Amino acid sequence: MPAQAIRVGFTCSRKVGNAVVRNRAKRRLRALARAVLPTAAQPGWDYVLVGRPEATVTRDYVAMLGDLAHALARVHAAPDPRDPADPGRAPRRRGGR
Repeated sequence: MPAQAIRVGFTCSRKVGNAVVRNRAKRRLRALARAVLPTAAQPGWDYVLVGRPEATVTRDYVAMLGDLAHALARVHAAPDPRDPADPGRAPRRRGGR
């Protein structure tokens, strides 16, 4: 069995801005991934970093590093929904009953 890799994708819609702004946003996201994922990511997981209008290009880089590290810690601390030993909370009902 080969080692499980960490895969990451980046996306920025046209809502982020023109091509120059979108490319800058993706460069920032790639830099964040290089800085945070080697220590905070788990093998076998896929990550998608989404560029947001205004925030991705204008937010302080150090703050974004903390945001990504905090988000990954929260994701990996959540119980596995497929784990039968942890029933978690009941599923939400649909239909307003």
